[in-house]
Amino acid sequence: MFSMDATLFEIISIWVVLFIAIIGLGYAFLLRYQIMRHDKGTAKMQEVWQAIRLGADAYLARQLKTILPLIFVLTAVLFFSVYIIPPSEEALHRFSAYSSETVRLIVGFGRAAAFVMGAIFSLIVGQFGMRMAVEGNVRVASAARRSFAEALKIAYRSGTVTGMLTDGLGLLGGTVIFIIFGIASPDVLLGFGFGGTLLALFMRVGGGIFTKAADVGADLVGKVEQNIPEDDPRNAAVIADLVGDNVGDCAGMAADIFESYEVTIVAGLILGLALVSLTHELKWIVFPLLVRGIGVLSSIFGTYLVKGEGKNQDAFSSINKGFYASAGISIVAFFFLSMFYMHEWRAFLSVGVGIALAIVIDEITKYFTHTQHPPVKEIAHSSKTGSATLILRGLSIGFESSAWQFIVIAVTILAAILIYWGQPAVFVLYGVAMTGIGMLTLTGNNVAMDSFGPIADNANGIGEMARLEPEARKILADLDAVGNTTKAITKGLAIGSAVIAAVSLFGSFITDVSKVQAQMGIVENLQLFVTGIRVSVPAVFIGMLLGGAIPCLFSALTINAVARAAALIVEEVRRQFRIPGIMEGKVKPDYKNAVDICTVAAQKELIGLSLIAVVSPILIGMLLGVEALGGFLAGVILSGQLLAVFMSTAGGAWDNAKKTIEDGLHGGKGSEAHKASIVGDTVGDPLKDTAGPALNPMIKVINLVSLLAAPILIRYQRSDPRIIVAIVICSLLIFGAILYSKHGALSFKNTRREHGF
Repeated sequence: MFSMDATLFEIISIWVVLFIAIIGLGYAFLLRYQIMRHDKGTAKMQEVWQAIRLGADAYLARQLKTILPLIFVLTAVLFFSVYIIPPSEEALHRFSAYSSETVRLIVGFGRAAAFVMGAIFSLIVGQFGMRMAVEGNVRVASAARRSFAEALKIAYRSGTVTGMLTDGLGLLGGTVIFIIFGIASPDVLLGFGFGGTLLALFMRVGGGIFTKAADVGADLVGKVEQNIPEDDPRNAAVIADLVGDNVGDCAGMAADIFESYEVTIVAGLILGLALVSLTHELKWIVFPLLVRGIGVLSSIFGTYLVKGEGKNQDAFSSINKGFYASAGISIVAFFFLSMFYMHEWRAFLSVGVGIALAIVIDEITKYFTHTQHPPVKEIAHSSKTGSATLILRGLSIGFESSAWQFIVIAVTILAAILIYWGQPAVFVLYGVAMTGIGMLTLTGNNVAMDSFGPIADNANGIGEMARLEPEARKILADLDAVGNTTKAITKGLAIGSAVIAAVSLFGSFITDVSKVQAQMGIVENLQLFVTGIRVSVPAVFIGMLLGGAIPCLFSALTINAVARAAALIVEEVRRQFRIPGIMEGKVKPDYKNAVDICTVAAQKELIGLSLIAVVSPILIGMLLGVEALGGFLAGVILSGQLLAVFMSTAGGAWDNAKKTIEDGLHGGKGSEAHKASIVGDTVGDPLKDTAGPALNPMIKVINLVSLLAAPILIRYQRSDPRIIVAIVICSLLIFGAILYSKHGALSFKNTRREHGF
């Protein structure tokens, strides 16, 4: 049992946290039951919905087949990874009744099982959440025929199901591992975090390629070439586009935030364990779990408050009301927990700064992407002089937003330093980890806000294709516009949480490496925790440069993948428009072909991109050493943050500028300004929905692989023949993955041949 030196309050609290996790999952299934009782509308609405559902199911089934073999291989690797290094002191203490070899076996099985559990939980969050979004969209469209309030409630609560699954499963996994392994849980939690992060990378990259290939292809041919509306049923890619919204923004984002949720708790417990060794108090590793439990309860309360009242209710203000209510409850609860359990104010300030950071990032993202603020209006105004000036204005805004978010995150880390001023460095790192945990306190609300976007978008598409009444269409269009903003906000939050989580893992990396160095007998003055990551050392600087290059390479390959896949969709949609009767509406397009092309394209790109993220830190560690690997991590975090914020914000601003023009600004739909804005939106689509968001899990995969590999790499000399062979293999894998992603992943001809059309 976990109760080593634990007080009665701590024992009871951990079981209460476990019960709260179950309550969160129960709330998710309660909401699902309520939503499924609503009707699915007319036969035409259900026909469109059925096409979306079948496309989503086909994508999820193929994705599962693609990633399962790699999961099996990595499960074995994680099991055997514990055989290379001796068990930690904490593991020997926790399982003191067993021999060292038995303890090694227990930890090995625990890490492998935790990896599988993390992967399965991430998969459940993504797949179940996406299916719930598909169930909700048609019901939202039907509810819009009756009232704004009902449509808003169904849309938001459909998203809340995914949010509470993220909360409940993340808390359940971490708590169960802690109950079983106690102070040895950080060794096992690394597997849990890695499983969730790797699946998030798969779902983010695959979903992003699918959704933007469909969206770009549909817009270029439908809107620009044929001058027809966005969700016109004559467009062969329209169903693929609607499926893609769920694939990218439900499955992908939910898995993305879930793994941030996991990773911050992993970092918090690793650093908390270091403080337990210093202070001999268990509170440092119990506190993060209690904070997470409070967050689940506050999210339940806040999300239930989101209800529309009447036709003209502002959906965004209603969603904000729930978010701020959850934040207020959390802050008050954290204060009492810190004062009466931790007996200090520093813990409260750390998690409070995290909540403040989430709110500030929300506001910055909202300012740069919301239609009511100057940046989007400036982009829309620049459309009057053509697509070139519009794109330049968007690039400028993307870079500016990156600068402000850099400053905010720097101030946040400075706050952690000031809060623990005068304390050893490990306290500061713990403070940063608590900031990340505080930032993701409202995960239930944040995922609900994100999933609300594609649900409203799909409902609007169903309304367009089913030719609903003008009043219902107006309600759906309003919800869709709000959904665009909530998606942009949660993308900003996901990026910010990725950086804070990565910084926390960076601290864990230094701590864990130093522990292994101490086990090896390396004197304290030469341990990494004392020397730090010295940029003045040439090898470390090289590592930092290579780390900065990886996000650039990753982004280039993902954008290239979208461009290739979108070209296939363009060809397919053009081919179908040439079929007699399509444009007159007498012949129904073959929607399945476009869905199949996107599905095949997304899955063929997955493995190559994932190999780069998994293998690159191992190669750097073997070539340049663990300190240079630390420099590599710093470069990845810095470059990844800059590119992710830039691409997500610029893309979101271009998208909303187009929507303001479609609402009647500068000539409205069909005008020259509108055509310029479509070009900007098309350029921004793969940035904001593929390359930018994919950097979040990539950053954390690289950090977790480094954390898992570093204790092993320390024990081997670079001259060891096995290391030389491993360097050659890793180099070939990365080189092959780059070549495959650049040239060999797919062609129009072989994609069509594979499906026989």
